[in-house]
Amino acid sequence: MKRSIGLFLVVLLFSVFVLGSIAIAKDVVLKYWMWDPQLTDEVNKLIAKFESQNPGVKVELTAMAPKDYWTKIRIAASTKKLPDVFNMSSGYLEEWAQKGFLKDLTDYVNKDIDPEKYFINLFDAGKAISGTDKYYAVPFALVTTVLYFNKDMFDEAGLSYPNSNWTWDDFLKAAKALTKDKDGDGKIDQWGYYFYGRYANVEPWIYRNSGYLINRKKMRFEPNDNAMEAIKFLISLVKEHKVAPMPKLMSGMKAKDVFPRGLTAMWIDGSWNIRNNRKVIGNKFRWGIAEVPMGPHKADVEFGWPDFISMSKYTKHTDIAWKFIKFASGEGLSLDMYMAGKIPSYKPLALSEAFLEKGKQPAEKGLLIKMAAKEMKNSFTKGWGEWRGYGGAEKMGLNGALDSILNGESFDKVWPSAVKYINKVLARYYK
Repeated sequence: MKRSIGLFLVVLLFSVFVLGSIAIAKDVVLKYWMWDPQLTDEVNKLIAKFESQNPGVKVELTAMAPKDYWTKIRIAASTKKLPDVFNMSSGYLEEWAQKGFLKDLTDYVNKDIDPEKYFINLFDAGKAISGTDKYYAVPFALVTTVLYFNKDMFDEAGLSYPNSNWTWDDFLKAAKALTKDKDGDGKIDQWGYYFYGRYANVEPWIYRNSGYLINRKKMRFEPNDNAMEAIKFLISLVKEHKVAPMPKLMSGMKAKDVFPRGLTAMWIDGSWNIRNNRKVIGNKFRWGIAEVPMGPHKADVEFGWPDFISMSKYTKHTDIAWKFIKFASGEGLSLDMYMAGKIPSYKPLALSEAFLEKGKQPAEKGLLIKMAAKEMKNSFTKGWGEWRGYGGAEKMGLNGALDSILNGESFDKVWPSAVKYINKVLARYYK
């Protein structure tokens, strides 16, 4: 009898040890990095919900500012110590995919993503940006570019508001009527339009005129005729028509504040500026949004790009990492995780009444959903920030070149030098 009890206890202890070990072995810790610390509380709620639905899974969140994020995650990639899942920018997707840091998610996407619940065109935009025929990232948000306009100024001038059928001629006529010297001192007090060489100010015009900047077969900077037509039209707004100021005239002010401070009637920039507009404008004037006017060579596309979540190629938890990516880009999201001008790629959120924020400016926010369903165009390449003119290359890149021309320098002098510099940068990345 004692021998039987002893044997039973041995078996019981062995079972507890073995089964406990199995339970521990089943526990999974996923590391997730993101670049927006302001959303830490909201993302922690998402994680808690995911963990409750997936017992035995723990998600460790690391949130850091963008300036720190890319430095640290590049180090992690170089040492093969990437987090299991992490936010991925359109600007770096091609580089990271082709360096082999990202897990190919094509089979997961094809099998597990319901095209009725997502803007599938955003998945395809990621594929195009990666320069491959594979999905290396799942979009969770989209930003695009819009024409902001001051409704009070339009009303005062007796003008109809911009709409999706506007042409360049329509735009120019309005810009002329809206450019005013109100106090008669010989200086413009109200500009019809404001822009400078920044990508979100320039490239929408190019793509809406069937243009492109990059020859994708050669991976060189070779703007087609339609792109050059758009660039020269923009330059004419400052130099010939004088409906937009030289950028240097606004150098003492944040560019994003020129429109909300009422210095210009129109402005084209990212949809993310809706939040800043609301903050600066308050109730001082009425304003709205419209699509960027199409040029003579019409193209019903949008200049925009998704924000993504990717999976590390080195993760040991592929299936559960995918489950988290799908959750964190879809049903786990809530609208309080999006700034006002960002569009969810998950349709149940994007198409909800709450997204429209009725009663808030702009009243046309539903336009963003129409735009989100269109083909997205952009100019991202490896080395994009350098040739475009950011991160120490401000004077050398395209941004600086355009600003120099707008500020009075000769196009024939500046443009060839810019093209030469840009292609020198691209040649380092694309042999």
